[in-house]
Amino acid sequence: MHIVVVDPSKVVHRVISAVLEPRGHYISAFVDSKEAHDYIVSDETVDVLLTSLEVTPLSGMELAWRVRTLGRPIYVVVMSSQANASSLAEALDSGADEFIEKPPRPEALIARLRAAERLLAAQRKLLELAERDPLSGLYNRRAFFARLEEALDQTSSTDKLSAIMFDIDHFKAINDSQGHDVGDEVIQAVSMNAASVTGIVGRLGGEEFAIILPGAPLANALELAEGLRQQFDSMRYPGSNGLFGVTCSFGVSEYVRGDTAGGLLKRADQALYAAKRGGRNQVAIEGAGLPGDGVQTASNVRHTERAIA
Repeated sequence: MHIVVVDPSKVVHRVISAVLEPRGHYISAFVDSKEAHDYIVSDETVDVLLTSLEVTPLSGMELAWRVRTLGRPIYVVVMSSQANASSLAEALDSGADEFIEKPPRPEALIARLRAAERLLAAQRKLLELAERDPLSGLYNRRAFFARLEEALDQTSSTDKLSAIMFDIDHFKAINDSQGHDVGDEVIQAVSMNAASVTGIVGRLGGEEFAIILPGAPLANALELAEGLRQQFDSMRYPGSNGLFGVTCSFGVSEYVRGDTAGGLLKRADQALYAAKRGGRNQVAIEGAGLPGDGVQTASNVRHTERAIA
């Protein structure tokens, strides 16, 4: 586990490191509690905070409280040479999971970390269940939009970001003719391919999916969507009358300055429905700054690019 140790004494750092590092734990030690807090905020690999009460400029209690409010699974252990009932109660009220004496006895510290491993594993499993769609394994709608908002917050006016929305063509007919079990298999297979994309991938509901590509301009998103379209078009599934195939339609949009999550996805959704009106099993974009107005299909965009070249 990755453990952040915060204590004014570097001797304590060395003692704790000598106990834990041979057992495979990675230690990041700090004297300054504000520096420790900033490090934990920036590094999501931190599993455990082990802090003394007697630290500055943030007290051990305040540090424990701030770390707890991050909303991530982090096990917080407060230690102090002043072990008493009031300190224990205050530490637990501040968000600590454990309170131990300082310097910690090796066997006590190791036991606390075994408990931390069990609790963190359970917390992460619950978070996964809360964020993942159970059928596809992709982000569910709520988690997808939360990740999209985070990505937009980190996107400046000069950064690139694109969105892809797609759904499975005639999916109701697949369920009706082949049964819902086969329909579920189709969704799982499509999801597995979509999950290989480097980006934020979610199932928004039913047969509808979305992908956010931070750092990707429209041309890259268009190419990726076309690659997925071809993959899906080539896949076959066992049905009641032998193997059958499915197709997907795609809409692509690109971030513009001041975009909201809703605005970005609305344009991708409009392009998706244009692809469906155009005959399905194709990729469509809206705008893109190319000649002509409205929505254009991927084939039209490639034709335009060749003409410009």
